[in-house]
Amino acid sequence: MKKILIIRFSSIGDIVLTTPVVRCLKQQVSDVQLHYVTKAVFADILKHNPFIDKLHTFKNDISEISDALAAVKFDLVIDLHKNLRSARLKRILGVKSFSFNKINTQKFFAVNFKALRLLPPVHVVDRYFETVAPLGVSSDEKGLDYFISEADTISVPQHYFHGAAQPFIALVVGGSYFTKQIPVNKLSEICEKAAMPVLLLGSAADTKIASQLMSQFPDLINTCGTLSINQSASVISQAAWVITSDTGLMHIASAYNRKIISLWGNTIPEFGMSPYMPHPENMILEVKDLKCRPCSKLGYHQCPRRHFECMNKIDLDLVKDLR
Repeated sequence: MKKILIIRFSSIGDIVLTTPVVRCLKQQVSDVQLHYVTKAVFADILKHNPFIDKLHTFKNDISEISDALAAVKFDLVIDLHKNLRSARLKRILGVKSFSFNKINTQKFFAVNFKALRLLPPVHVVDRYFETVAPLGVSSDEKGLDYFISEADTISVPQHYFHGAAQPFIALVVGGSYFTKQIPVNKLSEICEKAAMPVLLLGSAADTKIASQLMSQFPDLINTCGTLSINQSASVISQAAWVITSDTGLMHIASAYNRKIISLWGNTIPEFGMSPYMPHPENMILEVKDLKCRPCSKLGYHQCPRRHFECMNKIDLDLVKDLR
């Protein structure tokens, strides 16, 4: 049996985007035992994935598990993270490896010189597949996967609508960086214009913003800080629409083939991280004529120019027509 280790340490969206490769490796490579290594904080994203034979996690540093990984004696490592830490792990394991092309040079020119033409028109998932092409593995065109347990499944009608089935908008409040988050004024505008109930999704870090929104719109359903990532995924799977910025929950919504409205701030879909195999009704909202955008390939804790026009100038009139 061939033993293969996939490396992707973080974060939510990036890990979810590796799931088509996981599935296709397991189904297209004969006699393969598939292992995956990630940070412990992200283990719940993968622990129910039936295509992974063994999930390895560490809390702070790969030294916590490097000896155990070396003892497995892998035949091949597939590095879908490609940073200094993954390079260190590959040196420790000392076996053949394939590494993901992060197109950092093209992203550098896109951010610093706005040379967007240099960015390849290829989604990151398809670049992941380029990494495993030497194994004869190709995309099955079945999209992303997200698996949860029965214990994590939440009946939205029973929990939030007194047992009545009702279409609703799942509105994602937070984000990994401020400049990727939907600002409070835009969140308020969405809540004001929505023609169906709005359910707020976010972590404990988003409870302050959620409280602000609740004070304006008491009929909102606020789950921020109360649901696990898998419970949030369960809620998303039942939403009529998901409105989100460039977040991990956006990619989970894609895995469930939800209708998504994604708002893009300092990052751009051309980086290859837009919703994968999108629902035909999906919409991408962005301000394309800003000379300062993109200002980062990741994000900042505040707008470098203080105006945050990449989010504040997005037109949200279409929200009132969502059904």
